[in-house]
This record gives sequence, C-alpha cells and structure tokens, in this order.
Amino acid sequence: MNNKLSSNNNLSHKIARSNLRAISSLSNKYWNKLWKREAPHFLLVLITTVTSLVMALPLFYVVYRSFFAGKDRWMRLLDTRIPSLLNNTLSLTIVVTFSATVIGVLLAFLVERCELPGKKMWQWLLALPLVIPPYVGAVTYIIVMGPRGWLFQWLGQSPFNIYSFWGVAFVLTMFTYPYVFLITSSAIKKMNANYENAARSLGLSTGEILLKVSLPLLRPAIGAGAILVALYVLSDFGAVAMLRYTTFTSAIYYQMGSYDNLSATVLSMVFIILTIGILFLESKTKGKQRYVQMSSTFKQVDILELKGFKIPAIIFIFLIFGLSFLLPITVLLYWARQGVMLGALDSRFWVYALNSIKVSSIAAIASMVLSLPIVYMKSRYPSRYTTIIDKLSYSGYSLPGVIVALGIIFLFNQYIPWLYGSYILISVAYIIRFLPQSLQGGESSLSLVSPRIDEGARSLGYPSWKVLFKVILPLIAPGVLAGGALVFVSSLKELPATLILRPPGFDTLAVRVWVDAGESLYHMAAPASLFLILVSLIPLKWMLNKY
Repeated sequence: MNNKLSSNNNLSHKIARSNLRAISSLSNKYWNKLWKREAPHFLLVLITTVTSLVMALPLFYVVYRSFFAGKDRWMRLLDTRIPSLLNNTLSLTIVVTFSATVIGVLLAFLVERCELPGKKMWQWLLALPLVIPPYVGAVTYIIVMGPRGWLFQWLGQSPFNIYSFWGVAFVLTMFTYPYVFLITSSAIKKMNANYENAARSLGLSTGEILLKVSLPLLRPAIGAGAILVALYVLSDFGAVAMLRYTTFTSAIYYQMGSYDNLSATVLSMVFIILTIGILFLESKTKGKQRYVQMSSTFKQVDILELKGFKIPAIIFIFLIFGLSFLLPITVLLYWARQGVMLGALDSRFWVYALNSIKVSSIAAIASMVLSLPIVYMKSRYPSRYTTIIDKLSYSGYSLPGVIVALGIIFLFNQYIPWLYGSYILISVAYIIRFLPQSLQGGESSLSLVSPRIDEGARSLGYPSWKVLFKVILPLIAPGVLAGGALVFVSSLKELPATLILRPPGFDTLAVRVWVDAGESLYHMAAPASLFLILVSLIPLKWMLNKY
C-alpha cells in the first residue's frame, strides 16, 4: 500500500515538473518572440517598466479621478467655464504659434541663407531669448508697459495694454520663437544645393525654387518647431497668470487654490484631451509625406544677396533681438542694481538659491540614472514593449506642471503620506516633467555607439545590465551629462509645480520671482531672475552645438 502511494506521489511530481517545464518553455518562447533580437536581462526590463509607469502615474490618476467628479460638476463646468477656457487657450495657442513660426522661419532664412554682416554672431544672439523664462519676460514688460510703467512715466500714458490678449500673445511670442529659429536653422544647414541647382536648370526663378523646393524640405523642421511652441503655450502658467489672462493651466491652479480638486481634475481631463487632439492633428497634417535627400554628394546651399532688402532685414533682426532680449535684460540689470544697493543679496537670497539647486540637482541626477536603462532598451532591444515604455516615459513632458503636481498630490496624500509635504515631491515632479530631456541627451550619444561593442561584451559573459553600466555608460557620458544639465536648468525655472508642492517655508528662486513681482518688489525679483538666466546659458550652449 505504501509503495503504491509512493509511486502515485512520484508520478504526480513528475507530471507537475513536466507541466512546469512546458509552461516555462512556452513562456520563454513568447518572451523571446516579443523582442526582435535576443531578450534583455529581466532586471533591465523591470527597472524600465517601473520607471515608465511612475512617469505616467500622474496622468493616469488625474484621468481616473476625473471620472468620479460627478455628472453635475461636469455639466456645470461644461456650461460655464470650459467653453471660455477653450476659447482663451486655443486662440492664444494659434496666434502665438503662427507668430513665432513666421518670425523664427524668417530669422533662420535671413541668417543662414542671406548675405548679412555678423552671421555667426546672430546665430548665437537670436537664440538667447530662450534662456529667459516667459514669466520673467512678463515681469519686465509689466515694468515697461504697465499702467504705471516706464512708458507711462515718459509719455504720460501707456500706449499698449500689456494686461490683454495681445499683450500675452506678444510676450509669449518673443520668448518662444527661438524653438522654430534653432530647428529651422539646423535644417537649412543640412540642405543640399543640388536640388535647387536642378530646379534652376529647369528654368525656375529664385522665388519659385524657395517655395517649391526649399520650403517642402524645411517643412518637417518648421512643423517640429511649431508643435514645440504650441505645447509650450498650452502648458504655460507663469506668463499668463502674471498678465492676468485665464487659460486652462491658470484655471486649474486657482481651482486647486480654492481646494476644489475634483473640478481641477475635470479641467485637467479636458486639457489632456485638447493636447492629444493637437498632437493628433499635427501628425495627420504630415500624412505619409516624407522628405528625404537622396543625393550622396552634399553641397552647401548658395548664399543669396538681399540687395535693396538688406537694410530692412537688419532692422527687423535688431527689432526682434531688442524686444526679446536687450530690453528685458536692461530692465533686469537696472532693478538688480537697485536690489543690490538695497541689500537684496542677503542670506535669504542664498537660502532660496540653495533650495533651488538642491531640488534641481536631485531631479537631474535621478533623471540621468533612470534614463539610461530606457535609452538602452529602446536602442538595443526594439519591440512594441519598448515603444510603449518610451511613450509612457514621455507622457509627463506634454503636461503642464500644474497637472503633474495635481496627480502627485493625490497619489502621495493617499498612498505615501509619510513623504507628503516634503521637498522630495518637488524633485519627483521635476523628474516626471523633464526626464525626456535626459532621454534625448542619452539617445543622441548612444546612436553613435556601434551595437557590436555590446555584442562583444555579452560574448564575454556580461549580462545586458552590466554591459550598460560598465561598457556603454563611459562612452555616452557626455550626452548623458548634457541631458542632465538640461533637466537641472529646466527644474530651476519650473514655477507651477514648485508653487503647489513646496512645503511651508521652502521657497526657490522661481517662487521668489513670482511672489516679489506680484507685490511689485522688482528690486527683489530682478537678482533672482538674472541668476536663473545666467545658469540657463549652460544648456543653450549644448543646444547650439547640437543644432
């Protein structure tokens, strides 16, 4: 009897082991089939999966919470606030995107294609407005054009109402056109003159060549710059709030200030749908068109003579540079001098600077570490899975800091209360917002490293995670550090997420600019603004080298 029981147990164990081996074999088969090449190490997959989910959690949670806001709240907002917010936000986005695109393309064409004195200098100078946060630019124009500003003191009246739709559109245009200028300039430098020469040999005039040959080749670059401007305007909070113009981002912020978080989630949901709609519309306008330069012999495009248009072109360039950089910097230097004389650079200023550097450094270091596995997986193990991970990791970049902060508040308040109310939450928001900048820096460097280096390391017995940190990281370190520098500076300037998530008594330079400027203490706001601008020159140098 015992022998029979023992035999049955052995048979059961054999069947169980056989089933486990079959399941394991089937799992491995599907796991390996998921990847176009060999499967990555499980630890690498785990790290990238967790990172991407954390990056997308605020988005998912805000969407989830909006469904529990209640039908009455949805209908009330749809009947009252949402239509006006849609009108304000869309009209501002359209006007600023159009204006910044026209200015950016014209400046890129004049600097890169036309015979102008100081071409190299203008390539640098016209990109400088990018280092001025729009909320700082708004402060300078309030000082100049406000109801009691410099123009009022000189002329006895203000000829232009800065607290208006056109005032907001003007300020945002002046500080966003460099996105289009930089990307379009880069595309012009890479254009092959052979296509224009072929068109000229067919009898086309210079104007026809520019419209029918050059413009189609530049269209992807112009579109990329325009969508960056549109997304920035959609997510901007500081400038629109400073100039008392209401869009979705400022409405969400003030809704949270009145402790009506459910209404804030409803507005956030509408904003997310609006953003997705704009991205979808942009992708549909591209269609299946592709503009590829097939010639193997590259020739630099010809420089055009402006002739009678040279003086107007120089005046136009000076005007844009003066309005977007010289005037704001002059105003800040004037008030910074007043502030230094009145003791603005006291111990509190350096505490604010230290706070800014602390939370931004945490975000930059964490972003560099977290971006490495994602970049490596995307490059070396392409699949649908890595595509999903990549998209999730970029989700926070298309959202304003207000919505990211809203999602973080819900999550940490309910599930991680011991961290709620600490400055760590600010760094988490920065990571979610700006991790894609670190990803871009790593991707650009890794694309130059041959996959054969990885294969050689793996042939020596290194797992994929060890190849990444021991072999690949030393080779792509400059790009990773450049991406980290971008995250650091973007975090220094981030305003809405910091305003919402900062614990009591924890102020940063961006917050002090907001608070002091709101109280018309311009001598206090100017030194902090200049500090942010000077530090922002670091990533600008990297971008100019890249483009």
